Amino acid sequence: MQSIDKKDKKTVFVNGVFDILHPGHIQLFKFAKSLGDKLIVGINSDRATKILKGKERPINNQKDRKFILESLGCIDEVVIFDDVRTGRIVRKLKPNIVVRGSEHTVEHIRQEDDIPSETEIKLFPMVGDFSTTSIIKKVQDRNKK
Repeated sequence: MQSIDKKDKKTVFVNGVFDILHPGHIQLFKFAKSLGDKLIVGINSDRATKILKGKERPINNQKDRKFILESLGCIDEVVIFDDVRTGRIVRKLKPNIVVRGSEHTVEHIRQEDDIPSETEIKLFPMVGDFSTTSIIKKVQDRNKK
């Protein structure tokens, strides 16, 4: 993992757990990629995911999640990071743009994740009600029948 030379390319960073991919994730990746030349996706480590999502997650381990994401044509690089916040990895990679879901505000993201002021933050306009948590619940409900 190395920092990006901003003279060469406009780099975009997006992060998440991504343990069960759904159409909302693909829309997010395509949106993020449209903002720059290189898309880096950061995935929370298995340890960090358990802190964020609970002991039953992730569904797929970090190695498998990384492999799947690296197979998508719109993603240029996948990094695993062991934090629950993105500030440290953003300061290390130095992307031009960080993309997050529109359920947050730019001010909240910058403060909560300690994103440097020189990094632009763009909000992804969420489409539909796609959610990994709802997919897991649907599967669990079907198994109870």
